Amino acid sequence: MSPSTPLSLIDFCTVYPGEKVGESMARSVDLAQRAESLGYSRIWYSEHHNMKSIASAAPAVLISHIGAKTKKIRLGAGGVMLPNHSPYVIAEQFGTLAELYPDRIDLGLGRAPGTDMNTLGRALRRDANAADHFPEDVLELDGYLKGRSRIPSVQAIPGANTNVPLYILGSSMFGATLAAKLGMPYSFASHFAPTHLVQAVTYYRNNFEPSDTLSEPYVIAAVNVTASDSQEDAERQTEGVHRERVRSMAGRGRHLTEDQLDQILNSHSGQQILDMLRFSAIGTGDKVRQYLEEFTELAQADELMISLQSTSHDEALRSMEILADAWSLDPSRMAGAPGEHRV
Repeated sequence: MSPSTPLSLIDFCTVYPGEKVGESMARSVDLAQRAESLGYSRIWYSEHHNMKSIASAAPAVLISHIGAKTKKIRLGAGGVMLPNHSPYVIAEQFGTLAELYPDRIDLGLGRAPGTDMNTLGRALRRDANAADHFPEDVLELDGYLKGRSRIPSVQAIPGANTNVPLYILGSSMFGATLAAKLGMPYSFASHFAPTHLVQAVTYYRNNFEPSDTLSEPYVIAAVNVTASDSQEDAERQTEGVHRERVRSMAGRGRHLTEDQLDQILNSHSGQQILDMLRFSAIGTGDKVRQYLEEFTELAQADELMISLQSTSHDEALRSMEILADAWSLDPSRMAGAPGEHRV
């Protein structure tokens, strides 16, 4: 029996060394088109700032471009860092997307800055206490999208009555608590913050309060995947991914020799960085499928959000194909709103 859990993707619009940003965006279009043809449910793009290897700083703009190049796959932000913005502006942006691409747009919401503190304070000009207002901002945004503005005589146009599905993103108990209280779907960032996965999801499910949006809890859990035609090649790719992750996080822009990188990899700090990728399925299709089946049970997940971990675009595409085949994805079935499966 094939797994019934939907698979989705998180695409960071990765800029590889020596590559132009426009090239990474063109590859994101290619990835979305391939994912659509293979039966993946949705693709999300995450708001990051001042990161040389990530070009998804403006998710709404990227989604609009990719929406025009695809036909039915759902597209969304995973997520918009809401304290960086006015809820009203986000309602207008995603309301516009919902009108352009009906029944295809999702909006995941996070409260982290998505950047370093210098960029946060000086470039984004985000108030130091902005995250404290996240719950109220979520409700304000939800009101705009449902045509129930909390401000008299103010409507989001576009936006009102589009009912864009909102997802609370998180990697701690805060997001789980908020999602449960508001009766919203919850997406856990276990692909890079694995520590509180089980605790947070368990709390969310046990304390979920039904809402007019969602009658039962709905969990999306993120997990890394490196699938290849051989175990040896998957492990080779993983080693490359690990080295680049440590180089980026520990090097902080400094040039590191391979010997220096080896030393960091073997250090306590290096192992802490690699532990962020603790939930990773690595190997051939059968091995990856087995891992994901076990992870689905551990995470109590209704849907898996896959972060492809490869050292090149071609390897990522092949990984995606192998996973789709191993999971027996059906291209005729696409995800709907939270907790809903549509043909």
